[in-house]
Amino acid sequence: MKTWAFVSDFDGTISKKDFYHLVIEELFPEGEALFKQWKRGEMLDIDFLSRIFTSIHLEEEELIKTILTLPLDNYIGPFIERVQKNGGDFYILSAGTDYYIKHIFDALGAENVEIISNKGHFKSKNIHLEIDKNDWSYSERYGIDKSKVIQKLKETYDAVYFYGDSEPDSHPAAFADVTFAKDALCGLLEKKGIAYIEADSFVDVEAYLRGRGVLVI
Repeated sequence: MKTWAFVSDFDGTISKKDFYHLVIEELFPEGEALFKQWKRGEMLDIDFLSRIFTSIHLEEEELIKTILTLPLDNYIGPFIERVQKNGGDFYILSAGTDYYIKHIFDALGAENVEIISNKGHFKSKNIHLEIDKNDWSYSERYGIDKSKVIQKLKETYDAVYFYGDSEPDSHPAAFADVTFAKDALCGLLEKKGIAYIEADSFVDVEAYLRGRGVLVI
């Protein structure tokens, strides 16, 4: 078995803002009503995202420029390098779509990062999700079942660390060896009785891992 892996959510964890919020604010203000419907539990997560992502209406070049304005945790690049230098593998586990995440990580120049997310492609000025109901990681609500992914990774690694910020991350947190949490995820894990380490940034995560001897160089 490999030694360890660090798995991070993307929206709200690596990025400081969810991509769907960026779309609503800059391109699709009508999406605010959909956001409220979703929060009331009247829409599945994957249906909400599909509606938002097909309401962009930009040429791909302009869309990519917009994607690259998404604010990120400033320490994500150095943190990935630290993980890899210390023998860990870095994964992104997102219930969004790999379409925008790939563009951001291409711009960052981060190498050997595996993105596990809902597949997406650009077509007719929008992002279209490709949900495979026969895929082993399929979730009716999220498109991808993060819990199944963490459990599968644990078959390969001695230790799996996970970092997230919101409700979809409360499910895989039950299976990670150590979960780092920020924002709403902290309260959700407390209610579920799931242990976590509070971390507001990757600087905080690195400090914890250095203190435990996971990161030594």
